[in-house]
Amino acid sequence: MMLVAILFVSLVNAQRPGRTRTNPPIKQQPEVIPPGPKLDGLPILIDSASVFDTTIPKSMKPPGAFGTQTGHRIPLDYENLRWDDALYAQKVWRELDLREKMNQSFRYDAIDDKGSTLFMNILIKAVKSGEVQTFKDDRFSIPVAMSQVTAITSGKLDTVLRVNPTTLLPDAYIVTRESFDAKSVTRLLIMEEWILDSKGSRLHCRIIGLAPLRMRTLPGANQKEAASIMFWVNYGDLRPILANAEVYNPKNMGHNRLTWEELFESRMFSSYIVKSTIDNASNRAIRASIKDPVLALLEGDNIKEKIFNYEQDLWSY
Repeated sequence: MMLVAILFVSLVNAQRPGRTRTNPPIKQQPEVIPPGPKLDGLPILIDSASVFDTTIPKSMKPPGAFGTQTGHRIPLDYENLRWDDALYAQKVWRELDLREKMNQSFRYDAIDDKGSTLFMNILIKAVKSGEVQTFKDDRFSIPVAMSQVTAITSGKLDTVLRVNPTTLLPDAYIVTRESFDAKSVTRLLIMEEWILDSKGSRLHCRIIGLAPLRMRTLPGANQKEAASIMFWVNYGDLRPILANAEVYNPKNMGHNRLTWEELFESRMFSSYIVKSTIDNASNRAIRASIKDPVLALLEGDNIKEKIFNYEQDLWSY
């Protein structure tokens, strides 16, 4: 009997019209402004959304008519050079002007699955990911903290007054940051060493370090430009990353595309010497001794000729 009563009550409840249950409206919580610095009595807030996002979404469909080469490329190891066999060694500092026609590949700006193809963006991405360590000097003795790298590779700050849409009154100052313009870096500094191997009778050139240069205008009536080093990176640490980044080829974007590592090893760039250890007891740059820019370029060619003649003079014909 009790089971029949329970079924009867369930049938009655099922036949009753359903009641519409309305949830109470959710009250929007006002924005909580944490205590911090104030300007004119209004708080100063940092807009984190204004920072440029470097994450690039991968292609969901094939971006071209043919597949791309996949896999991890490993750069070839250098030939071992013994200290006893180094008959001759000189260090040379070269400057690359990325605006020159032969260096236009450094300025190619496009997006692929690995991110930006601009060389400076590739370098900054490797630094910020922790794959490459930065230094203040070309001896790689003073590391640069990541906070300093972020400050160097960030845009300018700008303060905007925010207006409350309800009260139409200003309620805070918003600090935004512009994204870093990698194309503003128009020069690179390369430190390399030329070694004459007496055992193999061969002159080797090894790139030791690389540094981007940022141009700034000096105060004064002449408005001269000066280059300042942003940071130094060891080329040996950067080689595995450059071996997996392809170089823009304006003539053929198909087969046999070079990587950045192959470009540097093949020396397919235009540069001029700004400093060397040849006859330089004061360890000064060429421009510090020779003010005329044309004569400074000629002195760089003279240093190149001295290295070439040293190797040639060892041979007798």
